[in-house]
Amino acid sequence: MTAAAIRICGATKRYGDLRALDGVDLEIAEGEFFGLLGPNGAGKTTLISALAGLVRADAGTLEVMGHDVVRDYRKARQQLGVVPQELVFDPFFTVREALRIQSGYFGIRNNDDWIDEILANLDLTAKAGANMRSLSGGMKRRVLVAQALVHRPPVIVLDEPTAGVDVELRQGLWQFIRKLNGAGHTIVLTTHYLEEAETLCGRIAMLKAGRIVALDTTANLLARFATHSLKLRLAQPVPALPGSVSLGQGWLEFAIDRYDEVEGRLRQVREAGGEVMEMKLGEPDLEKVFVGVMQSA
Repeated sequence: MTAAAIRICGATKRYGDLRALDGVDLEIAEGEFFGLLGPNGAGKTTLISALAGLVRADAGTLEVMGHDVVRDYRKARQQLGVVPQELVFDPFFTVREALRIQSGYFGIRNNDDWIDEILANLDLTAKAGANMRSLSGGMKRRVLVAQALVHRPPVIVLDEPTAGVDVELRQGLWQFIRKLNGAGHTIVLTTHYLEEAETLCGRIAMLKAGRIVALDTTANLLARFATHSLKLRLAQPVPALPGSVSLGQGWLEFAIDRYDEVEGRLRQVREAGGEVMEMKLGEPDLEKVFVGVMQSA
């Protein structure tokens, strides 16, 4: 049986009348690529902050690689690398200096070989001697990723890591993160780019108002909650058809559960006098799952 990289039992956190975490139970196995999704204010960042020891839960326990984040804080923190959502940096140091200082926080000396490897994988080698305040937002975010990795943590938490990062840099980052996951690192991702979570994550938890409202493999979530879509562009308007939604510019959309429903929908359109000019079949996607879960929770 695979050991737990993260174990959370009954985590609760209040800020006045706001219950940021409402009895969260969650276990993430070693080596997983796990997605933590939810709307703004759902409790994702509070949960990450509690794991990192930045806030203390009012009740419940949180462990990283078997180490309690309160009773065994030092060892728990050594097992964890966190890429924060906010761009937090020291403006007085170069990129390499910032990474050497971060290494020192964990008692690591002579770490330049690993720092060089991180810089190369994040396409930061040319910026190693640049002052942090001179970097673009996307470059600063990649330095935050590098800082989270300098002590080679087995568990890496990425809180909106690609916000403000262009497409090319985003692809390079995910290539590196996949490599780390393939080497055995546990990855926990929060993102508003749901296509990223759908592509990368083997399991997903969805939070709303501090509670987990869905938890399953990505494939099962797509199968349980999402439907295929059949989009048809018609030569001329037809009367409203049951089960259809008008998308404008001649397009109608039907939600279908199985491909064998396509012919029935086409027949329905023909019988209404419609002529199909173009057809698109859409796969279930995580965005539809997410919206459905949030509306029903």
